Amino acid sequence: MRPSPQLLRLLQLASPALPVGAFAYSQGLEWGAEHGLEDEAAAASWIFGVMEHGPARLDLPCLIRMHRAWLDDDEAEVRRWSARLLASRETAELRQEELQTGAALARLLRDLDLDEAGAWTTFPRRTFAALFALAGARWGIETGDLSAALLFAWAENQAAAAIKLVPLGQTSGQRILSGAAGLIPGLVELALELPDAEVGGTAPGQVMASALHEIQRTRLFRS
Repeated sequence: MRPSPQLLRLLQLASPALPVGAFAYSQGLEWGAEHGLEDEAAAASWIFGVMEHGPARLDLPCLIRMHRAWLDDDEAEVRRWSARLLASRETAELRQEELQTGAALARLLRDLDLDEAGAWTTFPRRTFAALFALAGARWGIETGDLSAALLFAWAENQAAAAIKLVPLGQTSGQRILSGAAGLIPGLVELALELPDAEVGGTAPGQVMASALHEIQRTRLFRS
């Protein structure tokens, strides 16, 4: 059987080669590595905890709603959820990361002939998830698969950061990524069932780490 075009497009979206600059951000992990994340177990506990209480309860539910809105050609609804997602970024670093990666993905999709993305390059409340959802809708990717890809890409970026910062070996990084992969199906199911009133991340440790990272003396990452 030949692989579907949708699968190949999904792999493209989740690839670390996607030129949006996500590799430049640790989302507070750099501060954590300097203050107690000294081995594989500690790094895995941090990444899995943030993933469950952050992206799985905020980014994914917003992505799901924006994907459905793009399918319905309801751009106003997309913008509403994108604005809510951006407003939920508690620190200057996390907010700037969202704006920069969102703009980068908008430019990329525009250059890949998704003309709708063009206006989002300058939209002041753009988010990465809004453009990720647009690509998924226009490339025929199912909501659940798209959600899993977004969360896997987040976990992969965190594992890569941990390899550099803790530091860890490549095998340790792959063990962390394998553990994340085992959690993702359940977290996607959670996100699909979450009602609007319960959409929101609760990872105060990550928020504090991100805020403190802004004044950290030496840094490899922008957040």
